Amino acid sequence: METSAKNNICQSCGMPMHHLSDFGTNKDDTINMDYCHFCFLKGKFIDHGISLEQKIEKNIGIAHEAGMTLEEAILLARETLPTLKRWKGLKPMA
Repeated sequence: METSAKNNICQSCGMPMHHLSDFGTNKDDTINMDYCHFCFLKGKFIDHGISLEQKIEKNIGIAHEAGMTLEEAILLARETLPTLKRWKGLKPMA
């Protein structure tokens, strides 16, 4: 198994995942190593149908509420999310 930093973050939202409880679950209730429990449960995305731009805006709000400056939250979300497995190849609008 690879041990790069990318393997330790959710490939949908970018949340760091360090404990088994952080990881999502597959349809058969096994641990999904790609996605966190906030994004993926029982083999499905919780926010199915959300666009990359909507996810970026959602992440900005969450990060800002958690204490990150708005500027930091915007930069982190816009730079990170498009590189993740779920969003690879998509470009945020504006």
